[in-house]
Amino acid sequence: MLDDLDKRIIEELCRSSQGSYRQIAKRLGIHPTTLMQRVKNLEEKGIIKGYRANVDYLKLGYEFMAIVHVYVEGDLLEVQRRIREIRNVVAVFDVTGECDSIAWVACKNREEFSGVVKHMLQTPGVKKTNTYVVLNVIKDPYQFLPDLLSPQKSFES
Repeated sequence: MLDDLDKRIIEELCRSSQGSYRQIAKRLGIHPTTLMQRVKNLEEKGIIKGYRANVDYLKLGYEFMAIVHVYVEGDLLEVQRRIREIRNVVAVFDVTGECDSIAWVACKNREEFSGVVKHMLQTPGVKKTNTYVVLNVIKDPYQFLPDLLSPQKSFES
């Protein structure tokens, strides 16, 4: 399990992983070697999967975003694998409920957007899709910070 220091490290890296180990360790009040060992351990456990920039897709010109509900007949995992490989698919979620899977799509223009949705519909095993166009992104998933140190009820802000 994670101790309080591991939780503090994860929280700090979620806020910002920019800077050297020395700078991050200073913010946490620990020695850089301790931080390096802890981060390596969290990576080996698969808790920290990597590092990347938090990119604003809209500012990069990805004006057409959608959430696509995918209804599958046949091999769900194979359909999800194929959809995952389609260019402009940001994420694929395995879900419960009315549909079998949900894809998050980001495109630069209407033509590209239309092509992605049509490609999904032509994917073997896809019975139908239902597309919801994103008008505005209110909270992006990369803004989520796990509350590891002082868990509260999920409905509190």
